[in-house]
Amino acid sequence: MALEQDIRIRSKDIEGAEVAWFAPLCNGDDAYLSRHDFRYKSDWHNTSSVLMAADQLGYRNILCPSSYQVGQDTLTFAAAAAPLTKQINLLTAIRCGEVHPPMLARALATLDHILQGRLTINIISSNMPGEDLPSAARYQRSREVIEILKQCWTQDSIDFSGEFYKLSLPTTEPVRTYQQNGGPLLYFGGYSPPGVDLCAEHCDVYLMWPEKEERIRELMQNMSTKAAAYGRTVDFGLRVHVIVRETEEEARQAAKDLMKYVDDDRGEEIRLRAQDGKSYGVSRQTEQRALADQEGYVEDYLWTGIGRARSGCGAAIVGNPDQVLEKLRRYMNLGIRAFILSGYPHLDECKLFARYV
Repeated sequence: MALEQDIRIRSKDIEGAEVAWFAPLCNGDDAYLSRHDFRYKSDWHNTSSVLMAADQLGYRNILCPSSYQVGQDTLTFAAAAAPLTKQINLLTAIRCGEVHPPMLARALATLDHILQGRLTINIISSNMPGEDLPSAARYQRSREVIEILKQCWTQDSIDFSGEFYKLSLPTTEPVRTYQQNGGPLLYFGGYSPPGVDLCAEHCDVYLMWPEKEERIRELMQNMSTKAAAYGRTVDFGLRVHVIVRETEEEARQAAKDLMKYVDDDRGEEIRLRAQDGKSYGVSRQTEQRALADQEGYVEDYLWTGIGRARSGCGAAIVGNPDQVLEKLRRYMNLGIRAFILSGYPHLDECKLFARYV
């Protein structure tokens, strides 16, 4: 009970929330899931158009994701897009282990300077192509990467000895980030005990995928307990899709239309092509679909049908503007202070959400 009160007290201290959008770098943009239209191909023109629209419409942040198999390189895209933006932060995903940590520290510091402090970082701990590391090992590698990054950004030398990296060398010049408070904020998503422990010790925002509200509350209370053991507090975020229309009927019909070409075999193929397609977090999204009603709704305005044809975040807030806002406020009352939203097609839904909500 005390933990629940702590979460609520903190939420009342902050009146607003970070409203962020999603840059479809990984070939996941379409008008209809499982029926790819090359008008929405993940290329510079289309993806930068989404990012620029989000910047102009007032979104606070935008997730630039990473995938090994499909799409564009995240750091290259972010570096090219950064000087074109005016106010939006770039939540840039990094796959821990993909780039040697001192080189990664230099690249991220450079990007933070280009953005003049508008860089945030999404920590990813998935296997590299061809790897099959157990969960604990993947998160240990991420822990070591984070610790080396922080040494690079705050110290004159790197002195580190871990399971994956052993380094003793001076930091390069320049390697300090534009942000002088230890570097960019670290956003993290993970459900296994080693992942939760990593976030509690080192990260700033714990990102969750949509589930029933009571399950989200349990995750938040568990994370608060873990962070307190390290003498820290962690903020909370939600990665969720959204479908908003003038009426509830129109929104529900848009959800149905999005899935009109999906069959079970094709949906499974899409879900499993991601490096994290068999992760515990994805399995929790599958459980949500099993709990939903015949229309795919697991609770008011939360539709799980979208997860039939995509890995990762597998549910959407669906409704008219008042209903969508009501659902977001319910999450805020739980203590969530960051929303990373997306919809299909991404540019169209970005504009609709900005207009209506």
